[in-house]
Amino acid sequence: MAELNQQPSNTGNRKQRVRKAAPKVDLTAMVDLAFLLITFFMLTTSLNKPHSLDVAMPDNTIENTQDMDERRVVSLLIGEGKVSWYQGGFDRPIKNPEFIEFGSTDLRHTLVKMKSQIPQMAEGKDMVVLVKPSKQARAGDIINALDEIKISGVKRYLISKISHAEEDMVIRSVLTD
Repeated sequence: MAELNQQPSNTGNRKQRVRKAAPKVDLTAMVDLAFLLITFFMLTTSLNKPHSLDVAMPDNTIENTQDMDERRVVSLLIGEGKVSWYQGGFDRPIKNPEFIEFGSTDLRHTLVKMKSQIPQMAEGKDMVVLVKPSKQARAGDIINALDEIKISGVKRYLISKISHAEEDMVIRSVLTD
């Protein structure tokens, strides 16, 4: 570090006072250390990667109406803190609707059980889960349902609109409790 030292000029024969110089602190080493630490932490830290679930939504411009074998379809109707499920169509269910509280592992056990039963019923085809949130469904309940589907190993699932009859059933189940 360069310093500029000036000598006082003697303009006469008077006595000059000797001043004590203020102590100087050389901060060069501290600045070097700070940049070294910043560089070290920038190179050694890893940024958090966002954890997201990929959901493929259908294209609205294409008319896509394919009939699915009802024996392989399980519908999850999500209400406020509850989920109702049935197999098949709503008008003629293969398994009647059952209600499950969120927070228990019953939904996961049900999905795993149905995943093992459906290939025998539907000529070896795998299960399709329709997630139908009602207007009273909370975002956390939908996320929990998708997590349970992912954990149970279901490969085919989609988010669908709930019909008025299904929503009425969900509302009645909440009101009866």
